[in-house]
Amino acid sequence: MFLRQLLVRSGQSTRSAKASILCSTVLSSRPHITMTAPDEVKPRKYNHLPLATSGPLECSLKGTSLLHTPFYNKGAAFTAEERVEFGLTGLLPTNVSSLDVQAKRAYNQYSSRTENLAKNTFMTSLVEQNQILYYRLIHDHLKEMMPVIYTPTEGDAIERYSELFRKPTGCFLSIDEPERVHDNLAEWGEPEDIDYIVVSDGEEILGIGDQGVGGILISVAKLVLTTVCAGIHPDRQLAVVLDTGTDNERLSNDDLYLGLQKPRVRGNEYDDFVDNFIQSARKLYPNAYIHFEDFGLTNARKILDKYRPSMPCFNDDVQGTGCVTLAAIMAGLHITKTKLADTKIVIFGSGSAGTGIADQIRDAIAADSGKSKEDAAKQIYCVDKPGLLLKSLGDKLTHTQIGYARDDDEWKGKETKGLLDVVKEVKPHVLIGTSTKPKAFTQEIIEEMSSHADRPIVFPLSNPTRLHEASPEDINKWSKGKALIATGSPFPSVEYDGKEYIVAECNNSICFPGIGLGAVLSRSKLLSDKMLVAAVKALAAQSPALKDPQQGLLPDVEDVREISVQIAKAVIKASVEEGLAQQKDIPDDDAELDEWVREQMWNPVYRPLKYVEGKGKLSTETMSAAGQARS
Repeated sequence: MFLRQLLVRSGQSTRSAKASILCSTVLSSRPHITMTAPDEVKPRKYNHLPLATSGPLECSLKGTSLLHTPFYNKGAAFTAEERVEFGLTGLLPTNVSSLDVQAKRAYNQYSSRTENLAKNTFMTSLVEQNQILYYRLIHDHLKEMMPVIYTPTEGDAIERYSELFRKPTGCFLSIDEPERVHDNLAEWGEPEDIDYIVVSDGEEILGIGDQGVGGILISVAKLVLTTVCAGIHPDRQLAVVLDTGTDNERLSNDDLYLGLQKPRVRGNEYDDFVDNFIQSARKLYPNAYIHFEDFGLTNARKILDKYRPSMPCFNDDVQGTGCVTLAAIMAGLHITKTKLADTKIVIFGSGSAGTGIADQIRDAIAADSGKSKEDAAKQIYCVDKPGLLLKSLGDKLTHTQIGYARDDDEWKGKETKGLLDVVKEVKPHVLIGTSTKPKAFTQEIIEEMSSHADRPIVFPLSNPTRLHEASPEDINKWSKGKALIATGSPFPSVEYDGKEYIVAECNNSICFPGIGLGAVLSRSKLLSDKMLVAAVKALAAQSPALKDPQQGLLPDVEDVREISVQIAKAVIKASVEEGLAQQKDIPDDDAELDEWVREQMWNPVYRPLKYVEGKGKLSTETMSAAGQARS
């Protein structure tokens, strides 16, 4: 309650003040959108909306308190007038810098770090000082910095979370203190203050497994991407980790580890804890869209299926991966002139990601052909550690795998253990890898794919890079330039016989932020199948390969901001059509909807500050006390 008593109403919400006090790092930027100086912003039709980003920003902080508040701090870019009004004279160097100059200086500092982890640490330090500058820097160098602020480098930072820990970010909920869940969540704002929550229990992080409480950093990173890629307001987000213990012996035996040093709690106690979080979050923040991230195989789909019918929620490992992969498949089938209804797919690795992809493909086949979902599933062959999934595996099958298990009689006398055997028998058009098994797509497998498909579609999606099933260079060479390739991590273009082919990255960040933006802006009651299908179609429609087959099957991440606008519009329209949208006065006209969406997307520019008297002014001593209370 001490922190709640320190809040003043600054800007649009108490959440802004709280984010400022706690130096929240869940903020971001606007790629490939022209930066407009605040004094050049013209009146807009929708700048009256609660989430509008035009006009001055109200602030009740002054002096060093303002400089120590990253959400409002402009550093040397405070104007001469602001320096006088907010008591900053003498606290800053004389020369007034522009944001462009600040970004240039920060990039030089960033570039001086030779190791990616050091660059990641620099960016963490920067966002704790000046959040606008942090996201402007990412905006200017998005493609270069994406592997540093997200996978693969963020995976390294997560593995070393307790070792590198300096200050807390986000909300930590312990299964040993279930009675505190509601009050801990309540510290983050009023009911209207939170739009987007990312929560993880840290069990299956970025292909590196159980990272326990370090999972908070994946929640933070995902929220960074929602703002970077879709302009969701950074001060209206919340990163959460559910600390339920860890089965990672390295962590449980490390005296530096900051989480619960006991085996993961499972069963009813775990389920009740998750439900406690969900019910508390829904009660406290009824408009919030909840994004589940990197839960373990046994829990990810179970949790999604339980809560999806009653609230707007999303699992990126299941639905996000499925959506972006399906969009790439649709683009590939356009090139091969194959109908989705006639396509056969083999998926190697049938965990959350693999079955999530299978579900999206199944639903799309059903919608495209009029088949039942059961019949559509027969076109998808799932392979996991035991080999091809067969019904005789019984209890060894997860709930999500059961629908893809084949009848044993269908495979009587045939080899089912090896991936090559399955490929030879099925003769698929598409081969997808989500196994985290390096080099699983051998030369013989790729040559077999090429022998029965004129343009085999091959997606080694496991990441980080060291876990991919095959390199695009090898796939291209082994298929003699025929394969259409998309990967889970960025790779350079490949060449065969004088022709260059752009390797598309099945990067969830070009998909899930736009879906989230559409759900947030429409205040949708649910995230329905039709909304996801609308998102997939909007993404597939922007494939560069539709115009040139040598281009990538998916748009480049540098274009993600525009992609997110189109996805959000499609999601909003679907929400309205299904009667799920709760936001009033959503424009019907496409151009009007476009403007309506863009006006509510946060942008990393310095807005003029307008001083307002709060209920009380935060002194330097009070700010320091707040920081100590959190630390």
